[in-house]
Amino acid sequence: MLTEQQLTGVYVPLITPFYEHGEIDLPSFHRHICRFRDAGIQGLVINGTTGESPTIQAEEIERLMAAARTACDGTSIPLVLGVGTNDTSSTIRNIERAGRLGADAVLVVVPYYSRPSQQGIIEHFRRAAEVGVPIILYEIPHRTGVALTLDTIRTILDFDGVIGIKDSTATTELVSQLASIDSKPVLCGEDSLIFSSLQAGAKGILSASANVRTDQFVALCQQFYEGNHEHAEQLFHELLPLIRLLFTESSPAPLKWMLSEQGMIQSNTLRLPLMPISPALEELLSSYV
Repeated sequence: MLTEQQLTGVYVPLITPFYEHGEIDLPSFHRHICRFRDAGIQGLVINGTTGESPTIQAEEIERLMAAARTACDGTSIPLVLGVGTNDTSSTIRNIERAGRLGADAVLVVVPYYSRPSQQGIIEHFRRAAEVGVPIILYEIPHRTGVALTLDTIRTILDFDGVIGIKDSTATTELVSQLASIDSKPVLCGEDSLIFSSLQAGAKGILSASANVRTDQFVALCQQFYEGNHEHAEQLFHELLPLIRLLFTESSPAPLKWMLSEQGMIQSNTLRLPLMPISPALEELLSSYV
């Protein structure tokens, strides 16, 4: 099981490759994961939104987890499974299944769309934490429709089963506040804020962009941890134009296009309602392939 001490460095939320007819492409998935075995990352996330989780069925999650375990065999790379929903009972069942599938931790997003009260969100995570699989709280208010207060976050992080938080808010205010009270670890989930979040006290990053140029993201974090902040900042600014392009259109479409062009996955196919990127973005990304 994952511990809060392990929430550092680079965690990569994986894309889910599909064949052109829409079925999961397990050989490409296996090949993509094998790229990370010796890349110096600290963890992989399966079935996050980068993996098109709203379109992935329960049986497919089982196949993805089995493929990931095989690809990571012989390594210490932990596997985190995205399980969050806006229904507490469904989330609990998903966490229980994650435990059976061998997940080292689960990523649980704040309940979305229904915009529950702060107390309702606290109870959601209290019950989720009781299952016994380590939880990473996922705060992304521009997608969930509700922002957690600092007091709510502190309450949730105090639960024994919660080991840290992925912060995908739009500023570094939250990570600064949490660092000032020596909270459980924060992973930066907003790729354009990676360097400033590390400066503010984030312990690591959970970066969709790190599906590509992984070695540069690892080097950035390593340089920062070693105290070479100027070099880390330089590496970040070298990555920033690519990061911005990767979120110009709906993610993970730009990532899939790049990985397909590089031959890392067989096809850039997405499941509806997501669509492939525009020719204009293809042209802009082509210099990074």
